[in-house]
Amino acid sequence: MPLSAIAYETESAAEDAPATTQRQSFATLTNITKRYGATVALNGLSLALHPGEIVALLGPNGAGKSTAIKILLGLVAPTSGITRVFGSDPRTTATRARVGAMLQVARVTEALRVREHIDLFRSYYPHPLPTAEITRIAQLQGIEDRAFGQLSGGQKQRVLFALAICGNPDLIFLDEPTVGMDIEARRSLWQQIRSLSAQGKTVLLTTHYIEEADALAHRVIVINKGRVISEGTPAEIKRNGGGRTIRCHTNLSREFLLTLPNVSSVEFFEGAVVVTTSDAETILREMLLRDDTLSDLEVASPALEDAFLALTRNS
Repeated sequence: MPLSAIAYETESAAEDAPATTQRQSFATLTNITKRYGATVALNGLSLALHPGEIVALLGPNGAGKSTAIKILLGLVAPTSGITRVFGSDPRTTATRARVGAMLQVARVTEALRVREHIDLFRSYYPHPLPTAEITRIAQLQGIEDRAFGQLSGGQKQRVLFALAICGNPDLIFLDEPTVGMDIEARRSLWQQIRSLSAQGKTVLLTTHYIEEADALAHRVIVINKGRVISEGTPAEIKRNGGGRTIRCHTNLSREFLLTLPNVSSVEFFEGAVVVTTSDAETILREMLLRDDTLSDLEVASPALEDAFLALTRNS
């Protein structure tokens, strides 16, 4: 739901990963705790969002993702900790004018036409994008005069994405943005998200499509039980979540391979051995040293989904 959709229901509110060191943060949560009675939704959570990066915030249901986003949007206050968006309180009008959001709790009038929704949301911002530009980015050409209630699920998602970018925001929150979209529409939206990042805009993405996070994110933050349990590039998360696998034909025994450091499992499949390890390079050098007949070598990282499941299960 675009941030201005809150105002809509209440009142109007005026491919390379970027470097991550020694640069400002667009938004930060510092040691945030949020309690709802006896329930602890966030437990000392800290994170930072930098200009130009796409960050995927992943976690199982109830991990605290929605609470963290609501705090960054200024919709709820933390029990303790510090929240800063563009160096200021996220609830200020100036800050909200630079933020867009697409949340699953979106409620927009179904009787209004797509063009009317866009015009209304543009009116909330001091320097909105042109209507034609919004329509192009969200790929709404040809359905501008259709009522929102007459749209398919995927088309409605594209309209909500359009409303999130109406104000030409520098920080964009996208909650499950491609739900209901077919594969072609999903990949097309991915390209538009990458384009926003290339312009220096920051995107915080939540999704249950783990391959979406793998395809888009410069950085992945995995949270569980209200705290960060892993953070890094998709490749780093994969390594942290379960190591890599070495598959080959070798004369080395299972017993010997299990004695090597950082080997977590050794399995045999159809004559080949599969070694899972957190230090594939070292193990592979040792295997080649011990067996000069080793052949049919493959080294692979786990899928991000497997790493995510391993991390959340272990935490």
